[in-house]
Amino acid sequence: MNDADNTQVSASQPLDERVNNRSQRPTSAAFKAFMASNWAPSREQLPERDTVAGHAAGRRRAISVQFKGERLVIPAGPLKVRSNDCDYRFRPHSGFAHLTGLGLDHEPDAVLILEPVEEGKGDDGGNHHATLYFRPLAGRDTEQFYADSRAGEFWIGARPTLAEFKARLGLDTADISELELAVTKNVGAPEIGGISIRLVRKVDENLDALVDTARYNTAKDPENLDLEILDALDEKLTEALSELRLLKDEWEVEQMKTAVAATVQGFTEVVKALPRALTHQRGERVVEGAFFARAREEGNELGYDTIAASGNNATVLHWTRNTGKVNAGELLLLDAGVEADSLYTADITRTLPANGTFSEIQRKVYEAVLDAADAGFAAAQPGTRFREIHTAATTVLAERLAEWGLLPVSVEEAISAEGQQHRRWMPHGTSHHLGLDVHDCAQAKRELYLDGVLTPGMVFTIEPGLYFKEEDLAIPEEYRGIGVRIEDDILMTADGPVNLSAALPRKADDVESWMAGIYQEADGKTA
Repeated sequence: MNDADNTQVSASQPLDERVNNRSQRPTSAAFKAFMASNWAPSREQLPERDTVAGHAAGRRRAISVQFKGERLVIPAGPLKVRSNDCDYRFRPHSGFAHLTGLGLDHEPDAVLILEPVEEGKGDDGGNHHATLYFRPLAGRDTEQFYADSRAGEFWIGARPTLAEFKARLGLDTADISELELAVTKNVGAPEIGGISIRLVRKVDENLDALVDTARYNTAKDPENLDLEILDALDEKLTEALSELRLLKDEWEVEQMKTAVAATVQGFTEVVKALPRALTHQRGERVVEGAFFARAREEGNELGYDTIAASGNNATVLHWTRNTGKVNAGELLLLDAGVEADSLYTADITRTLPANGTFSEIQRKVYEAVLDAADAGFAAAQPGTRFREIHTAATTVLAERLAEWGLLPVSVEEAISAEGQQHRRWMPHGTSHHLGLDVHDCAQAKRELYLDGVLTPGMVFTIEPGLYFKEEDLAIPEEYRGIGVRIEDDILMTADGPVNLSAALPRKADDVESWMAGIYQEADGKTA
């Protein structure tokens, strides 16, 4: 074959098939027949029901009550390409995970549909019947078994069957090939016998397009279809799913405790790694790596990109590059969380003296932040507004800044709505809800979130900080380059707040003793 023939063959091969050229997979009939034969039978015994199944059923019923007579479509989302034919590890949309109980990396492209039924005749006395649509495990006698690098068992391992997921989750299941009809059937205006549909948007582009097309095709007047009204319908579902997570059930609280415990272990691993970090050109990466190893050993992943910020980098609120050195005499701000297999994440910050001992000025700033955190904790009582945590913490910071002569105005003027000068050194909020997302419940209405009342079952952070940048000419030089944040994960109970992350030392003396104990233990093992 000459060069012209080679060019013609290459041009005739579709682009989406060329990625398989690297595999050099045989295509002969003999190979296909041999690959389909002599495999042990798949497991036959069905698994027991997951502990979370009953909790997830209760969540679905709570959503069902709010959207009587409407079809609800909640996608897990597709795989996302990292580079060429390599995908990121899959993580489902949090609303999908919450309503199904599925964590880990299960089922890209899966969709949960709540189909409206006669009022009170649905699942658990609700108004809907739930079905999970996903791609079932292909048989070992199929080409997908060894040829599909995204879904084939030979490539990614076994996946649950329809029957297994039904047994585990207490949910009806269906092949994803039936999804399009399930989404689009009878869509239309209720007054003409159609079904209104609500979709969690911006999760799966293909589903967005499918629903938009169904709405357009069934509209009385397609040319004047009001997309803003339809988007508002969908936004209400997203809002409701977010608000449903404001109160955690018993199972969720246990998952949060698991994530926090693993995160505490991760911080211990970081302290063990600090001596090596102090000698490495990218010491922050040494810190990041030590925590990441624990996250993968104990849980599913990181709950968010780790902030391992030393020195002036600690004054950058979301410093995740982690390319800097860790120098003796600096503070290391470590903001990190382990995501459990259930996808619930911790979110903890400690600010550590890199050499194990705070300097006088570092301790002064650290203890001011600790006092602010304690004030926020004291304010966090059942019946108090969520926003009051922030007010209590930042008032303490304003008082300290005034004592040090840094505030250009009085404390009273600074904490007024017209002032806020103290926020130059603490520009973020003091608290956020925590759960399946590190910033959980973010689509909840303001009156239920920021203006909401603290209620047993809420899990949130308290995380004041002070950030004095090297470039800040409004402060004396001794403060510059110091960034401190202390963050704990709080469970609200009927008896008041409980610090889930209290196992990690908070007081300056305790931090120093804790670090020294870890070094002594390491030295003993070395000896």
